[in-house]
Amino acid sequence: MESVLITGAAGYIGSHLLKLLLEQSDFSITVIDNLSTGFKDTIDTLKHIRDFDFIEADLGNWDEIRGIFKAKHFDAIIHFAASIVVPESVENPLKYYLNNTANTAHLVKLANEFGVKFFIFSSTAAVYGEPDITEIDGGIKEDFKTNPINPYGASKLFSERIIIDAAKANPDFKYVILRYFNVAGASPDLMIGQKTKNATHLIKVASECACGKREKMYIFGDDYPTKDGTCIRDYIHVMDLAKAHINALEYLKTNKSDIFNVGYSKGLSVKEVIETMKRVSGVDFRVEVTERRLGDPAVLIADSTKIKTEMGFKPEYGDIEFICKTAYEWEKKLR
Repeated sequence: MESVLITGAAGYIGSHLLKLLLEQSDFSITVIDNLSTGFKDTIDTLKHIRDFDFIEADLGNWDEIRGIFKAKHFDAIIHFAASIVVPESVENPLKYYLNNTANTAHLVKLANEFGVKFFIFSSTAAVYGEPDITEIDGGIKEDFKTNPINPYGASKLFSERIIIDAAKANPDFKYVILRYFNVAGASPDLMIGQKTKNATHLIKVASECACGKREKMYIFGDDYPTKDGTCIRDYIHVMDLAKAHINALEYLKTNKSDIFNVGYSKGLSVKEVIETMKRVSGVDFRVEVTERRLGDPAVLIADSTKIKTEMGFKPEYGDIEFICKTAYEWEKKLR
């Protein structure tokens, strides 16, 4: 494997994977990003590690993307580019089906047409929908039934099906689908981190409150059937998630296509995370309870046994205080 295409690498998770690949591999790397939610200065920062090709383009401009495939050969594609805000997907579902599903279908079509061997897809725990808490002792396994409750999760599940069916029809095309749980934190050296505007992610919002960038934050519902009434999630540090993609590239060289959850198999409530951020930052910021958001399941915890045993995934940053600390220190740097 010599040449890798990464879509969406000016964004949060993609940029951390790009950082690791630049530091740990000698791949020829091409990045495509339309900068709608990513940042050009993130790309410029990462070019200090070593050079790579950056193309500002929209995956929805199919003629332009085809031209890129005609001009370059790729051994692997790592596909991050997507819309990811659950409440927005409920309000504007067509945006998600066009940007996420239709553009993934076209990217897979080009991959097959131009002989790309490996495809790594950024999916989500949202494909599982609202799991029955009584059925997931120890966390959600990959064979748990998929039943998304919002268009974001549905758009990703449709994309998964497209990739799987394409691989069935083409034995030379292999994939790894990574279903992310809740991603947070920043690179420990603080070179890059989450810069999302109008962020909705809990730890990012709590970091902004701790830094005085927001007056207050909200807990969206405290009447869920959980230990303290707030939603429970499995939080994974962004650098561990990035490493899972490198593991996936190695895995595909000698193994069959497959689907893997990426998380720590540890559930934390919204209240527990907020209290951790207050403790790490030393700031007692204002928190108010409001009504539930559309599309929020009560509990999402990964069973990460499969990725650890079959792919050799060894997370390093699984402590919630470390996750919150890197997020907070990065947020302070963003001043």
